[in-house]
Amino acid sequence: MSQDFIFRGSLEELDPDLSHLLTLEDQRQAERIILIASESAAPEAVRQAMTSTFANIYAEGYPREESRRQKESDILDVEAELAYYRRYSDPRYYKGVELADLLEALARRRAAELFAANGVSADQLYVNVQPLSGAPANNAVYTALLQPGDTIMGLNLNDGGHLSHGSKVHRSGKLYNAVAYTVDPQTEALDYAAIEAQALEVKPKIIVAGYSAYPLLIDWQRFRAIADQYGAYLLADIAHIAGLVAAGVHPSPIGIAHVVTTTTHKSLCGPRGAMILTHDKSLAAKLDRAIFPGEQGGPHLNTIAALAVALKLAQSEQFRTLQARIVRNAAYLAENLQELGLRVVAGRSENHLLMIDTKSVRHHGEVLSGDMAARILDLAGIVTNRNTIPGDKNALAASGVRIGTVWISQLGWGDAEMEQLAQAMATVLKACQPFAYQGLGGKELARAKVDFWALQQAREMVRVLTHSPRPLPAGDTVEIRGAEAARFLDLALASNVLALADGDSQATRLLGGGFLDMASRLRRVAADRFWLRFSDPSDAQTAAEWLTALSDGYVLFDDVYGKLPGPVVVKTVASAG
Repeated sequence: MSQDFIFRGSLEELDPDLSHLLTLEDQRQAERIILIASESAAPEAVRQAMTSTFANIYAEGYPREESRRQKESDILDVEAELAYYRRYSDPRYYKGVELADLLEALARRRAAELFAANGVSADQLYVNVQPLSGAPANNAVYTALLQPGDTIMGLNLNDGGHLSHGSKVHRSGKLYNAVAYTVDPQTEALDYAAIEAQALEVKPKIIVAGYSAYPLLIDWQRFRAIADQYGAYLLADIAHIAGLVAAGVHPSPIGIAHVVTTTTHKSLCGPRGAMILTHDKSLAAKLDRAIFPGEQGGPHLNTIAALAVALKLAQSEQFRTLQARIVRNAAYLAENLQELGLRVVAGRSENHLLMIDTKSVRHHGEVLSGDMAARILDLAGIVTNRNTIPGDKNALAASGVRIGTVWISQLGWGDAEMEQLAQAMATVLKACQPFAYQGLGGKELARAKVDFWALQQAREMVRVLTHSPRPLPAGDTVEIRGAEAARFLDLALASNVLALADGDSQATRLLGGGFLDMASRLRRVAADRFWLRFSDPSDAQTAAEWLTALSDGYVLFDDVYGKLPGPVVVKTVASAG
């Protein structure tokens, strides 16, 4: 038998470099507190389905329409289904898709059964599981129901809306006449009376409800009543709250909104994908055609396989308990942060997310920006994202940090952990000193520095919460390397580093941070590599953390404007002799 040309072997064997990156990402996810509201930890079974050989095949088109009304047990009568396929084939453009038909029919049925609500049964729900992500799903809805130039109305991006709801930088804001509604500036909640008055004035063809950074419950019935006054469509984008809706801890728009879209990787805890649902049969075929062939080609069947697993898990009592925990944790975290002096948008959370107003942190008249807050929290091991909040004028100058509690709730965290997390966040944010300076072209740039020891204290809190070990020194020597290593060390150490030649050494001490009692000896190995040796390996580890922080550029050194050349690579190594 001749040799085939299929590459065989593990990832570690075939591409050890990429394998190493994957290992580092596993470590990052295990050792950081991940508060990204649009992320969750997909269960192992979901990820296993993602790697299936369904990824190898094309299946443009859809399963036969009759499969929508099949019960799961009928779909999984594989022998009978294959016999039907052999006799009648199916509507797809490719052959070899008989099992893909069963897979997609199964995912559609499970979604219909999970989201059936408000008097709409699973048999009455039409589900499309092919959208590759949330924005393509929304784009397909617009393609199906609108003509270019038609008016759409969605929440202003700065108030918590999404790019695909009519932002001027997105396709939805370029092809259509996008009109934004806002939240009430005092309550930071939706003002339904004002939205109604605006809708009656501009008469959008579609009203979009459902948001990416809105912490309160949504009144779907009120939105539908507004749309019905002049015959508009209501699109409910539940990408963020799909898991909450499925579990009954947030009101469902099914049967109320004409069309519902959602991603599958946020609170639904599935793979990165999306769905479109409608109870209106007259819209279903239009929506299907808008996805294929209108928006995309063949579906990612491996993602649909992973989605089918996630939808099964979402029907469990464990999932419903998780979603209740997510809501409880968000509300309690918001309460604790406010008690510690950090203002929360709208004063509370009623879903899976909350927003910190970083202007709560002030120093000498300057306020902390969302970007600086997110960067410094990340250095502490707390992963968030900057986000606009009501009152912001520019997404590039956001004054909020968005926090989601899905991932940490999946870990089983509760009240005690929320209290500790709030303390860690407040410790690092309240130790920040915001400032501003003029950059190139005279543009004022918002920056911030943080006290090193407050940062270290927050890092220790994160290690306790994540059960992560404290970094152990590899030896008594700190290696510093990089093109700027010499100039960096010349400012970070109390000696004339620039006077050293290759092989030379000198006694020195660290500057700043209260390290003057830590004697060390610096050796220049090369122009871009130095060894800093201490008598105690624990001192070497502390010095490495301090020098890394100086290289990162966010800790206070001399004054808030002081920033050392860099970046440089810093790590402890075995004794260099």
